[in-house]
Amino acid sequence: MDALSKGTGMLFMIVERFKNSDPKPVRERFTRDGRMVPNDIVYHASWIDAENARCFHDLEAASAEMFNTWTSCWDDLIDFEIIPVLSSLEYWAQFQ
Repeated sequence: MDALSKGTGMLFMIVERFKNSDPKPVRERFTRDGRMVPNDIVYHASWIDAENARCFHDLEAASAEMFNTWTSCWDDLIDFEIIPVLSSLEYWAQFQ
């Protein structure tokens, strides 16, 4: 069952672009401090595009504003794009 079907929050695709295309300072902070995602945000998965120094996260939260605390921990090293998304099932169900 999809997260939205369960009523637990909205799904978001977060695209991180490492500033200066340099993953080293991001890795150092992550190793030292962890992901630093607040407890009211649910982390599902992430993927790295190593060639272009980007990371894609699948996260869940009540609203996009809830990401402000998390992104402020990283915005000196990373540019963020926060995109609300629906699963394919949820998207197509709108048209039934």
